[in-house]
Amino acid sequence: MIMLEKTGSPRYASMTNRSIFNDIDVGNFPTDYGFARQQWVQDLANFPGDCLHVMHPCAGFGPQGESLFTDTAWIGSVDAKNVLVVIAATHGVEGFAGSAVQRDILNLLAVEQLIIPADSALLLVHALTPWGYAWSRRCDADGVDLNRNGVDFSWPLPETPDYMQIRSALFEHDVQKRQRALHEFSLIHGRAALEKAISGGQYSDAEGPFYGGKKPAHGRLVCQRLIADYDLAHRRLAVVDVHTGLGPYGYGEIICDHLPDSAGAAIAHAWYGDAVTLPLAGTSSSVPKLGLLDYLWHAVMGDTGCYITLEFGTYPTDQLFEILLRDHLLWADQRYVTERMTHGDVMRRHFCPPDPAWREMVLLRARQVVCQALAGVSA
Repeated sequence: MIMLEKTGSPRYASMTNRSIFNDIDVGNFPTDYGFARQQWVQDLANFPGDCLHVMHPCAGFGPQGESLFTDTAWIGSVDAKNVLVVIAATHGVEGFAGSAVQRDILNLLAVEQLIIPADSALLLVHALTPWGYAWSRRCDADGVDLNRNGVDFSWPLPETPDYMQIRSALFEHDVQKRQRALHEFSLIHGRAALEKAISGGQYSDAEGPFYGGKKPAHGRLVCQRLIADYDLAHRRLAVVDVHTGLGPYGYGEIICDHLPDSAGAAIAHAWYGDAVTLPLAGTSSSVPKLGLLDYLWHAVMGDTGCYITLEFGTYPTDQLFEILLRDHLLWADQRYVTERMTHGDVMRRHFCPPDPAWREMVLLRARQVVCQALAGVSA
C-alpha cells in the first residue's frame, strides 16, 4: 500500500510492503467513447467512498447517435485546501489513454492502494472534448482544438502568417508535393519553425489543423464552471492533463508551460524532479504554442500550484502531422464520409497503440506522476 502523507519528500509518496506498481491492468483501455463513459460511470457507482458525479452535456451526438457528456467526479472533502485535477480528452481522440488512467486511479483508490491525504481532494475530468473522443478526432464539432482555445476573445486574435504561408501545402492531396513544400519551408526557416507553423495554433482557418476558434469551446466552459463551482482559485492546485501522440514511444513526458523563471515552473521541478521539460526553454518535445488550456488554469492557481501536461509518445512527429492533415482533408469535403470512419481507426491506433507494452508503460508512468502530484500538492 502507498500512503501519501504530508510529511517527507514532496516528490514521492512513502511505500509499505505492497507496491503501487503491481497489478497493471491494460484492460482499462476502452474501445470507444460510449464504452469508456459507461465503464467510468460504473466505476463511480461502485466506488466505496464519497464522490460527487456531475454531468456536463455537450452539443451534438456520437456516431451511434449517443449523447455526449463531459463527466466530473470530486473525491474527498469538499473543504479540502489542496486539489489534484486529472483531465482526460482535452484532445478528443487522446481520451482513450486518459480514460484508462482515470479508471486505474479509481480502482487503486477503491482498494486503498492509493490514499488521498487529509485536507486534499481529487477532481477527475473525463472527456473534456467528448465530440472529438466519440468521432476519433482531436478537435470538436466546429473544428476547434481546445488546447488552442485559451486566448482572450475580447482582444484581436493572434495572427499566424507562417501558417498562412504553408496552408496550401497542408491541404495538398498529393502527399509527396505536400512533404516537399513543407521540407522547403523547414530548410529556410528551421524544423522548429515548421512545427510551430503547423501546430502552434491558428485562428483564421476553421477547416485547418490546430484551429483555436472564435469563442470559448465546450471544454473551456466546463473548466471555467469547475473553477467557479469548486472555488478552485482559493485552493492549492496540481493539474495533470493526459495527452498522447508526441515524443518517444511509451514515455510519459512531463511538459510544463509555465514561464521558465516562474513560481509554477519551480513548483513543477520540486514536485516532479528533473524530468520536467519546458517548451519556452527549448527543453521539451513540444514547441511553444498559442492558447493552451494551461493558461486558463495558470490564471487562477497563483504562485502555489502548477499545471503539467503528461504527454505519452507514440510515433514520429512527421507521421503525426500526416495523419492529422489527412483527417482534416477528409472532414473538409462531404464526399469522404465513408473514408472518415476508416481514418478514425488510423487516428485511434496512432494516439492509443494497441500494443500491451505501450499501454502498460502509460499506466505505470501515470501512477508515478499521480503519486508525485498528490504528495506535492499536499506537502
